Amino acid sequence: MTSPQQPQPQPQPEPGPHDTGAQEQPAPAAPPMPPAAPQGMPPQTPPAQQQPAQQPAPEQPAPAKEAGTMMLQAQAAPGQPAPAKEAGTMMLQAQGQPPAQGQAPQAQAPAQGGQAPAPAQGQAPAQPAPVREAGTMMLQAQQYPEPRPLAAHGPGKEAGTMMLQAQAPAQAPAQAPAQPQQPQNQPQQPPAQPHPQQSFAGAGGYVSPIPVRPTHLGHALLSEWTKIRSVRSTMWTLGVMVLLTVGIGLLTGAVIAGHSDSLGPESPLNYGTFGMMMGLIPLITLGVLVISSEYSTGMIRTTLTASPARARVLTAKAIVFFALSFVVTLVTTTVVAVAQYSMLSDMAKSAPTGAEWFKATVGVSLFTAMIGLLSLAVGALLRHSAGAITLMVGVYLLPLVLAIFMQAESLKDIQTWLLEYALPSQLNVMYDVALTSSGPSGWEPLWIVTGLAAVTLGSAYAVIHKRDV
Repeated sequence: MTSPQQPQPQPQPEPGPHDTGAQEQPAPAAPPMPPAAPQGMPPQTPPAQQQPAQQPAPEQPAPAKEAGTMMLQAQAAPGQPAPAKEAGTMMLQAQGQPPAQGQAPQAQAPAQGGQAPAPAQGQAPAQPAPVREAGTMMLQAQQYPEPRPLAAHGPGKEAGTMMLQAQAPAQAPAQAPAQPQQPQNQPQQPPAQPHPQQSFAGAGGYVSPIPVRPTHLGHALLSEWTKIRSVRSTMWTLGVMVLLTVGIGLLTGAVIAGHSDSLGPESPLNYGTFGMMMGLIPLITLGVLVISSEYSTGMIRTTLTASPARARVLTAKAIVFFALSFVVTLVTTTVVAVAQYSMLSDMAKSAPTGAEWFKATVGVSLFTAMIGLLSLAVGALLRHSAGAITLMVGVYLLPLVLAIFMQAESLKDIQTWLLEYALPSQLNVMYDVALTSSGPSGWEPLWIVTGLAAVTLGSAYAVIHKRDV
């Protein structure tokens, strides 16, 4: 016989067809005070097999666990069968709840024989769990400074999504204050370092990851040297130039040595003019292609984007090409001069002086490089490869050809002027072989060609800033 104040045990719901045994535990309620037993009547004690096991009160909430997944199946309410519904997904945010003072949470276990266990003496009977939909629980470990209550769903609602997260103890004796952790699938990023270019970007501006340095003439020279030595046109044109200059020079020396006994007052170095006269044509072609090919392919846009100072780009091209043509020509003329002297030295009346050696090698190389620089300036003005090459070849050969065919007496003055100032005639003067008794002599042809190249290159500087690319 029980006291009227003692609560009666509630029947447990029958397991449904989709029940997997996983039921949510209700929050334990504070137990009522047990009534005093009547005199002469011993207190009633439920059977041992029906006594549910009691869990000791934990001193601290459970530590944080790793995230996991559970499948919840829907069960029918007692006395009213519910149709099976589709499995859903529930994100349950589970948190540890500290037990009340003087109270230990109870763990319910199914009684043998399918009967609900009787509650222990001094404890509140367990309430039946509400019907819930089947779903999936995502467990994710996190630390929070304070526990939070479980976000519950009412019975009879559609399957939803809840995040279940475990919590660490609220107060740890020797532990640093807990901070929220980042999700496991996102690794922690190291602190961003200040970019060295932040001063260029300004406050709140974009900072490019590419290092940016102020460009100068040295960068432009390195760029132009990389381009001129990496294209095949440079190797072909310079190769043809060396082949013509050395080949024709050696052939001339061999023919003279085989058919003449004496050179007279001429120097053995004077016969290098034949090979260099033909070798200038490939050099003119290369001078035009150094800049006109970039306009033809559109590469000039990339060049001027990397180095917006157009005058600097043109200066770098002029310096690189002039130095390359001078060095190649110097090596070629030196080889030809040494070879011809070795073949014709026995036929000469006197050995060449140092001034003649210097003029036949260094002087001729400077003259040739200036003609190449003139070709580059013409290419910058016309910006068309075929047109600039045609114009330069005409300037180089046409005056001499016209002078040869001007045999009329009325054209003698024009013929003489063309013979004196044609570029091949100027080259002969550098080798001390003049076609006429008048006209430039000594180092004058070099100054004439230098002045012509300077005027043309200055015109190129003037128009490069006024044209679009």
